[in-house]
Amino acid sequence: MRILVVEDEKKLAGFLKRGLEEELYTVDIALDGEEGWYLSQVYDYDLIILDIMLPQVDGLTLCRRWRSQQVPTPILLLTAKDAVEDKVMAMDLGADDYVVKPFDFAELLARLRALLRRQRVPYATPLQVADLELDPVSHRVCRGGQPIDMTAKEFALLEFLMRYTGKVVTRTQIVEHVWDQHFDSDNNIIDVYISYLRQKIDRTFTPKLLHTVRGVGYVLKAEL
Repeated sequence: MRILVVEDEKKLAGFLKRGLEEELYTVDIALDGEEGWYLSQVYDYDLIILDIMLPQVDGLTLCRRWRSQQVPTPILLLTAKDAVEDKVMAMDLGADDYVVKPFDFAELLARLRALLRRQRVPYATPLQVADLELDPVSHRVCRGGQPIDMTAKEFALLEFLMRYTGKVVTRTQIVEHVWDQHFDSDNNIIDVYISYLRQKIDRTFTPKLLHTVRGVGYVLKAEL
């Protein structure tokens, strides 16, 4: 899952990025409204966390823009403004939820998960391909009943591949969903992580599940 955080307080933005990445989300940060708008036009996000009081373009204007373009991405407003009329205005402009600063991070995560569950991809549903199982909530992976340890990035890559079981995904799609905007497209990091996954989910198991489609990308399925 890829999240855009539009927040001009650098300390808070950094805190949110670290906390969300610990929960295995891919996170991009925008420090003003213009940058947030630009990133939203370049990348496909599963959720947007948006401050209202922003330089360049304020959060309510951004919310209005996205909804006028029929962008369905859930928007969670994060702001110090707690008046009822502010909440009503935000919801009327298309926001999906509203969290007031200061906030409890555990509550923010719970609200975030609730919004993601309403989306087209059921976030909390366990995934399975053959005897390979992944639980997005507990972050457990096992194959043939045997637990497999994963780093955060390995888990994110495997989850993305499992959500598109049987479909070939390109390197560009992997970058857009698993890495943030600072990814260096000239390096071979995707090949490295695909190799890591093969070592963990395929090396000692049959049938092989992770396949390379030469010149196109990768596909996770029991049979090629």
